[in-house]
Amino acid sequence: QLQLVESGGGLVQAGGSLRLYCTASGRDFSNYAMGWFRQAPGKEREFVAVISRGGGNTDFADSVKGRFTISRDNAKATVYLQMNSLKPEDTAVYYCAADLRRTYYLPRNLYDYDYWGQGTQVTVSS
Repeated sequence: QLQLVESGGGLVQAGGSLRLYCTASGRDFSNYAMGWFRQAPGKEREFVAVISRGGGNTDFADSVKGRFTISRDNAKATVYLQMNSLKPEDTAVYYCAADLRRTYYLPRNLYDYDYWGQGTQVTVSS
């Protein structure tokens, strides 16, 4: 069992930056690959970014590549999503997720993840 809590969402102007946080408790955080997903009203939940257990490998959706950065601090049981050059289309509820499995690939599918946070709202104005 792992509990995840997101924070850091808010209102920002297009072109601005925002840093999201996901703190974990309950199990060994370093055993999980960690992902970020987002869901806009009326749309499917979509993959944003993922980071490996040790933090050495990352992957991003094409829509955010070059603008977003994912990182983690296993000692603090925290994963971060640094969002730069924000666009109105980035507006969504952002979710943190954890994958217990040990695989050679970085998961991009919602169904690969075992635990989810409650989400944090990000709104980007034009």
